Amino acid sequence: MAIELELEKNNTLKKEFQKLLEKDFEDRILKENEIIKATVTEITKNFIVVDCKAKMEGMIPIEEFKNDDELDKLKVGSQIDVYLERIESFKGEIVISRDKARKMKAWKKMETLFETQEEMTGYITGKVKGGFIANVEGLPCFMPSSQIDVRPLKRIDHLLNTPVKVIATRIDKGRGNVCVSRRAVLEKSKSAEITEALKNIKEGDIIEDAVVKATTDWGIFLDINGVDALLHVSDLSHGRVKKPADLVTIGQKIRVKITKIDGKTNRVSASVKALTEDPYENIEKKYKVGEIYQGVVTKIMDYGCFVKIEDGIEGLIHNSELDWSNRNIKPNKVLSASQSINFKIVNIDKETKRISLSYKATLKNPWDAVKNKIGKEVEIKVNNITEKAIFGDLVEEGLSGMLHYKEISYQENADDLKKYKKNDKIKVKILEVNDDKIRFSKRALERDPLDWFKENNKKIGDVITTRIHEVLKTGVKVSIDKDKKLIINIKKMDLAKDSADARPEVFSQGNVLDAKITELDLKTRKVKLSVKAAQLDEEKSLIAKFGEGATKSGATLKGIFEKAIGKKGKKEK
Repeated sequence: MAIELELEKNNTLKKEFQKLLEKDFEDRILKENEIIKATVTEITKNFIVVDCKAKMEGMIPIEEFKNDDELDKLKVGSQIDVYLERIESFKGEIVISRDKARKMKAWKKMETLFETQEEMTGYITGKVKGGFIANVEGLPCFMPSSQIDVRPLKRIDHLLNTPVKVIATRIDKGRGNVCVSRRAVLEKSKSAEITEALKNIKEGDIIEDAVVKATTDWGIFLDINGVDALLHVSDLSHGRVKKPADLVTIGQKIRVKITKIDGKTNRVSASVKALTEDPYENIEKKYKVGEIYQGVVTKIMDYGCFVKIEDGIEGLIHNSELDWSNRNIKPNKVLSASQSINFKIVNIDKETKRISLSYKATLKNPWDAVKNKIGKEVEIKVNNITEKAIFGDLVEEGLSGMLHYKEISYQENADDLKKYKKNDKIKVKILEVNDDKIRFSKRALERDPLDWFKENNKKIGDVITTRIHEVLKTGVKVSIDKDKKLIINIKKMDLAKDSADARPEVFSQGNVLDAKITELDLKTRKVKLSVKAAQLDEEKSLIAKFGEGATKSGATLKGIFEKAIGKKGKKEK
C-alpha cells in the first residue's frame, strides 16, 4: 500500500514538472513585431541589459530612457515592455526597442480613444504652419489653428506646455498623423452649459437685461443669462437700420423678446421690434395712394432713393420717378441723403411692406407744356449726334428729342448731320410727342419743294422740262424749279428710249430734258420721272400725225422724229 502511494505521488510530481516545462517553453516562444516582457539584468553607462528569454540578452541604448521617469526607478530585476524587432540579427543578436514599445502602446490607446471620442490630456509644445504641435499620450499630434479655441486667439502663451484637454478628430497610423482639437472639448462643455441654461428661458419670454457682447453689420450678439443670442439687424426696428453699432454699445443692457430657440443647435434668436406695434398694421388709414406727403431721404442706391415716411416706414423712389426728362438719371444728381422732400405715394403693398413713391409727380410736368407746342417752332440745343440723327434738348423745358437726318432738309441727305456739332442751337418744329418721346423737324419750317406740283397743277402723265443737276453712274439728278430745291432722281433705264442713248456719261450738267411724270404721291413723297416715257409718247404722236404722209414720200421714222424734236437734250446756253 505504501508502495502504491509513493508511486502515485511520484506521478503527480512528474505531471506538475511537465506543466512547468511546457509553460517555460511557451514563455520562451518569441514573435517579432510584438511587445514582450523583459527583465533588467544589468544597468551600464550606455545600455540597459535585459533578459528576453532568448538565446542571448538584449541591449537597449540608455537614450531611450532619458526622457522617462522610470529611469530613476529602474533596477536589476525590474520588468519592462520592449518591442521585438528581430529575434536574431546578422550578428546573431536580438534587436529590441523601448521607444517603439511605448509608441505602439500609445497608438493602441489613441485608436481606442478616437473610437470612443474620450477626452485626453496633452501639452501644446510649439507652433507650426497652419497650427500647433501637441504631445498627447506620448504621440506628437497636430492641432489646426481653428481648433485651439472657439474663437481666434491673438496669443497662446498661456497655453504652452500646460495641460489641455483635447479630442482626437482624425488618425492615420500608416502616415503617423494624428489631429486633435481643444475647441471640440470647449464646445462640448459650453453646449452642456447652454443646454442647462436654456431650461430657464423659452420662446416668447421678454428679457429685460440682455447684454450686448458684440456688433456686426448684420446684427448684434447678446448674452442672455449665459446663453448667446443673435439679434439680427432686421429685428432691431420696423424701419431701416444702417449700422447696429449706431444704436447700442458693448456691455449695454437692452430689452428683447425671445423669438426662436433651436434645441438641436442651441441657437437663440431675439427681437426688439417684436416689442413694438407694427406701423404697417393700419397704414392704409394713415396714408393714401395719390396723396402728397413729406419725408427725409435716408439712403441713395444705384436704382433709386429710400425715403423715411415715419419711424418704421420707408418708401422707394425709383429712378424712373425722379425726373420727367430722364428716366435713367442717377439718383445723386437729383437728391441727397438727409434731404427733406415732398413725394407722392404711387403704391402700397401691405403684405410685402413696400411703398412706391414718386418725386417728379410733385414737380411741374414739362411734357404737358410740350404737348401744347406740337406743330410750333421751338429751339433745341444739340447734346449728341449719331449716324442717322441729332438729339437735342428743348431750351425751355429741358426735355430731349430726336431730329432724324431726313427731317433736316427735303433732300433727305445724311451728310446734313455733318453741318452741326454739340451745343449748337437749331430752330425746329415739334412734329410728334408720344410715350415720352419727341420728334423734331427742321425742314418743316421751310417750304416743301414738292408743293411745286400743286402750285403748277401737275399730275401723272404730264411732261415737264427739267435741267440736269448732277450726273451719276446709276442715272441723273434733275432740278425742276428755278431755285433748284426740287431735285428728282431719274434712273438710267428711264433716260432714253434707246439703250445706247440711255448711258449717263453722254449727258452733262445743265442739259435740258423733257420727262414724263409716271408716279406722284405727295403724302409718301414719291415722285418718278421718265424721259423714255416722254419720248415714246411723242413718237406715238408723230406716227399718228406724220406716218401716212411720210410713208408716201419715202421718209424714214427716224428722220421724221429728229426733225420734229430738233436738238432737245443738248445743253442750253
